[in-house]
Amino acid sequence: MLKRVFRAIITTIGLILGYVVGDGLLNVLNDLGVKLLQSLISKIVFLLFVILVFGIILYFISPTIYKGLNKIIDTVEKNVQKVSASELVYGTVGTIVALLIASLIGIPVLGIHPIAGPILFVLIELVAVVIGIKIFVEKKDDINVMIGNMKKSSSKDKKHKNNTKNISNVLDTSVIIDGRIFDICKTGFIAGTLIIPSFVLDELRHISDSSDALKRNRGRRGLDILNKIQKELEIETEVWEGDFPEIAEVDSKLLKLAQTLNGKVITNDYNLNKVAEVQGVPVLNINELANAVKPVVLPGEEMKVVVNKEGKESSQGIAYLDDGTMIVVEGGKKFIGEQLDVIVTSVLQTAAGRMIFAKQKEN
Repeated sequence: MLKRVFRAIITTIGLILGYVVGDGLLNVLNDLGVKLLQSLISKIVFLLFVILVFGIILYFISPTIYKGLNKIIDTVEKNVQKVSASELVYGTVGTIVALLIASLIGIPVLGIHPIAGPILFVLIELVAVVIGIKIFVEKKDDINVMIGNMKKSSSKDKKHKNNTKNISNVLDTSVIIDGRIFDICKTGFIAGTLIIPSFVLDELRHISDSSDALKRNRGRRGLDILNKIQKELEIETEVWEGDFPEIAEVDSKLLKLAQTLNGKVITNDYNLNKVAEVQGVPVLNINELANAVKPVVLPGEEMKVVVNKEGKESSQGIAYLDDGTMIVVEGGKKFIGEQLDVIVTSVLQTAAGRMIFAKQKEN
């Protein structure tokens, strides 16, 4: 069936081609003044003859054309099967890119000569296509690696941004009043969102309205710190308006909120820190951070201190480093108010702070 359809199409093409050729020959013969084809009948007969000749020729050679086309198609299919899908894609992309570039370069060539210009333009296009396909197919692995790296980098950046943005840091009353949270946030060490619970704000208001002057000043300081964080820092802050009516204590509400938000509690309350550890709630303790960044003091180191007061034991003296670290000097009671050379004997590190034990250096 397909052969018959193909034969009919080729024969039709032959008839059309015969008409075109016959009409062209008639015009040429008329220009030459051939008298045999002057009448209308002779012209029609000649035209029909040429049409039939071309139709019959193409009719008989159509099987050969059909076989030739089949061979070409089979060869193309076999070659295409050897080529991977990625090579086909990159070859196509290379062809499109090459044609675009060659068109921009070849447009001025068209105006060189009416005949030579178009021929050169076509040659430039063909050469560009071959080069484009060759480059894109040979470099497909490098292009894949580059695209993969760009995707990974983009996805990592998005994931990091999303993860950072989703971190919830719940502030407790003590850390707000303390004020160091402002400086820590300013340095960029805290990532994520600062969550200020409404019940913490209520507690700060009650403290700032206290009749006790010290408590009142502490409460107002806490409110000032919150205002500074919201107005002066770029870190995102959020006031959590909810509450846990079934829970009475503020510390318990903080831990419950941190568990609900899957976040962390920022505090400098030693007891809250311990309770949070028991309940498995992550805690950022400001005092632990402050201790971590203090200069390291090792047993055996020598230092100069001024004994300020007596210690708990009868012979002990108390001195302080510039960062506020307390030094217990054995036998230092009798040197109160004096500068003393001491040797560190031990260091006690706790979540509440650091304590250094020392003794007088022997001369």
